[in-house]
Amino acid sequence: MNNQKTYEELLRENEELRAHLEEATETIHAIRSGQVDALVVKNPEGEHQLFTLKTADQTYRVFIEKMNEGAVTLNHQGLILYCNSMFASMIDMPLSKVVGLHFSEFIPKAFKEIYFDLFNNGWKEDSKTELSISRNGTMVPCQLSVTMLQLDEGPALSVILTDLSFQKEIQQLLKTNNLRLEEINAELETSNHDLQQFASVASHDLQEPLRKILIFSTMLRNKLINELTDENAVFLDKIIGSSLRMRNMITDILSYSRLSTHVNNFAVTNLNDVVNEVLEDYEILIQEKGADIQVGDLPQVEVNRGQIKQVFQNLISNSIKFSKPGEKPVIRISGGVNEANGTALKDDAEEPATCFITISDNGIGFDELYNEKIFSLFERLNTKDKYEGSGIGLAITKKIIDKHNGRISVTSQEGQGASFALTLPVSQG
Repeated sequence: MNNQKTYEELLRENEELRAHLEEATETIHAIRSGQVDALVVKNPEGEHQLFTLKTADQTYRVFIEKMNEGAVTLNHQGLILYCNSMFASMIDMPLSKVVGLHFSEFIPKAFKEIYFDLFNNGWKEDSKTELSISRNGTMVPCQLSVTMLQLDEGPALSVILTDLSFQKEIQQLLKTNNLRLEEINAELETSNHDLQQFASVASHDLQEPLRKILIFSTMLRNKLINELTDENAVFLDKIIGSSLRMRNMITDILSYSRLSTHVNNFAVTNLNDVVNEVLEDYEILIQEKGADIQVGDLPQVEVNRGQIKQVFQNLISNSIKFSKPGEKPVIRISGGVNEANGTALKDDAEEPATCFITISDNGIGFDELYNEKIFSLFERLNTKDKYEGSGIGLAITKKIIDKHNGRISVTSQEGQGASFALTLPVSQG
């Protein structure tokens, strides 16, 4: 008997198999997407049986399928009863080949003990841990969260896997960047130390020949004062004046460079005492200019006394220096504590208490366009032939205020004087 099928029969059988395959594929898709809740299957005896999908309702299945995390359901033996497409993608396997495997097959040997502890504990309480799963020899860092589910068929363990690859990459990048920042900070510390050493040595080495220029120029002028022509006397005066300005500039540069050190020596200080010391130092200058300096009641603040004294010295001397010709300088200094932030030296304030200080004058002022530029190093708004100075004083002032975690600003108009506003924390703690 010839059982060999004809070509037409084979084609017809192939078409039937293809139709069955397409139907099965559509059925699987319908189950996964929640389009059906039951199946009618014909058994080998020719009887029809109804199978309901009891593991989850339609909304739950759609949610699990669409979520960005891997989702797996395990039985007591650790067999995979269900998984979503995301988990299949995470392990780079077809979805149809995952169900029925032991979940532990995807756990590298180094993480087996952690996984089994999580698996056993998950039947008692919700648990989570971090480990890696294996994907074709590649380790995928994940967070596993397990919860026991009570299904109609009995208890099962739900496992949600969150891929931590991107997070781990970011953490590693941050770690690398932090290490690089530490290296750069160390290099900057070394560079700053070298610069401070250079500034100190250079200032000392420059001051010695400059001192001799001043001494011999002054001696020459005094010795030949009756023999010098007017032109030669002017030349000597220019040499002496330029040497004095250079000496002051070297001193200011050295002061500015020393502010880069981290030695603060903060202490609670009465600002009125500091201002009174400055006024005593400038007593002769104040008398010569006929300056009227009005000082209000200033608060106690935790500061570096020497540095804050330099701030008042710079601001008060500037107000006297840049006074209007023929008009008596009037300088007003006032201050207080911002009530919104608490009282002075209050430890339990919700926000750090701050104090404000205002120093205003009736001097020549300047254009408001220079309000920020005026604090730059070596910035001068007036020519040196009219007003003395190195252009460093206000830069030093700002750097001191910055070191005290404070702020300084200025408002001014040409011919209308200037007003400097300082804000400082009452406590540096």
